[in-house]
Amino acid sequence: MNKEACGGATQAVELDTTGLKCPLPVLKARKKLREVPPGGQLKVLATDPGAIKDFEAFCEATGTRYLSWDQAGEVYTILLERPA
Repeated sequence: MNKEACGGATQAVELDTTGLKCPLPVLKARKKLREVPPGGQLKVLATDPGAIKDFEAFCEATGTRYLSWDQAGEVYTILLERPA
């Protein structure tokens, strides 16, 4: 997916986990979120169909905000927000 973050003040940090299977996308996102400032966004690209539910559970457990998800072909784009 080649979409840029939409006109908000915060540019999302991007993490490409395409080709990885559970639990790797979530583990890599957890690590990458440490680089995102509080209140900042992380855009995760994934091809694992279970990623949507995995990230929902991850967000529920960690307090990370699950903003949205989208699908283009086989690639899922998941947008998260680090807690402030």
